[in-house]
Amino acid sequence: MPPAFSYPLAFVRNLGWVTPAEQGILRSKRIAIAGMGGVGGVHLLTLTRLGIGAFHIADFDRFDLANFNRQVGATITTLDLPKVDVLATLARDINPELQLALFRDGVHHGNMPAFLDGVDLYIDGLDFFAFGARQAVFAACAERGIPAITAAPLGMGTALLNFLPGGMSFDDYFGWGDLPEAEKALRFLVGLAPAGLHGSYLVDPASINLEAQRGPSTIMGCELCAGAAATEALKILLQRGPVAAAPFGYQFDAYHNRMVRTWRPGGYRNPLQQLAMWVIRRRRGARS
Repeated sequence: MPPAFSYPLAFVRNLGWVTPAEQGILRSKRIAIAGMGGVGGVHLLTLTRLGIGAFHIADFDRFDLANFNRQVGATITTLDLPKVDVLATLARDINPELQLALFRDGVHHGNMPAFLDGVDLYIDGLDFFAFGARQAVFAACAERGIPAITAAPLGMGTALLNFLPGGMSFDDYFGWGDLPEAEKALRFLVGLAPAGLHGSYLVDPASINLEAQRGPSTIMGCELCAGAAATEALKILLQRGPVAAAPFGYQFDAYHNRMVRTWRPGGYRNPLQQLAMWVIRRRRGARS
């Protein structure tokens, strides 16, 4: 028989960076994560090890071989298994007392109220190109006053934005509206990482095809996303330390050993953002 689980003992090594009272607060919190793939899966396991006590997790997809380079739940034994079930099992193996609500058909307008019910924080783990679902979740979070974090794995680093109640919304920052998906992808890419640290070491630009919804990825980027997002989550949930919200953000790139803090007032309307998008459009036009 395995030894009896003890929450205080399992997470005792967090103490020192958090107080016992703060660990108790983390235990009482509920986080929603949409997407259990590259970033979403490692978000869940990282936050479970932080001692978060409850999650709502959503994904409709199953694991396949193309996930092996970056997704923590992707193994030979999990091929063709539902991502949400695999990650729920892994999380419960860390903390069998976890409260988990599983949304096996992903997140959509029909289940949005249940997905966000009682949630203290939302963390974005959706595929880069899941524009409709992402737009709907962030809008629902803004309407309900739920803090929301998105951390993108870009190259061998991460770019992070917080959207806090009363601050600039996801819609205001990216201005997606009813734009074509290729334009949404461009605005998302430039808006997430205005510093563009990852671009200089992309060895094959043809590997990025926004129209075909295809792009390269690394496990380093996904794991850095989880570390950055979990740290922001800790600060938000414990109300500890300053939390920079959009239009402020940051990008950390391990390949260049650099971190850049960004500020784009007006979001997509900012002249620098407009210029960056114009340059990318021109380069894409030259390649086509």
